[in-house]
Order: sequence, then structure tokens, then C-alpha cells
Amino acid sequence: MDISNLLVILLIGALAGWLAGYIMKRRGLGVVGNIVVGIVGAVLGGYIFRFLGLYASGFLGTLIMATVGAVALLFVIGIVKKA
Repeated sequence: MDISNLLVILLIGALAGWLAGYIMKRRGLGVVGNIVVGIVGAVLGGYIFRFLGLYASGFLGTLIMATVGAVALLFVIGIVKKA
């Protein structure tokens, strides 16, 4: 993996985390937290999409997949925090 791939992963993670925080009514975790949530959400979104038989390609598709996963992750974090 070269530096440009790493930067794209971080950019998609940051955008997905920010979008997920916005969708989940400001449950964002700061810049670094959003990047982490976005990257973990991308992995989770990949599993969700694969389970549903969907495929994401390109920047926009990957961003949507990562955002769906990040929203699911923030939802689970919110449930765990309440318990």
C-alpha cells in the first residue's frame, strides 16, 4: 500500500464518519474518532453489503457503503452506552 491509497482510505473514513455522525444527530466522536468510526464502518458496511448481495464500486459507492457501516456502528455504540 502506498501513501496515496492510505490517504484515500483516511479521506473516505473521515467523510463516512462525519456523515454518520450527522445522520445519527451529532453523535460524532471528533475528527480522529470519525476517521476510526468511518474505517471500521467501511469494514462493517462491506459485510452488510455482501450479506445483502450488494456491491459498491468507485468513490461514491465506497463512501455510501462506509457510511452505512458507520451509522450501524454508531447505533450499536449508542445502545451499549445506554446499557
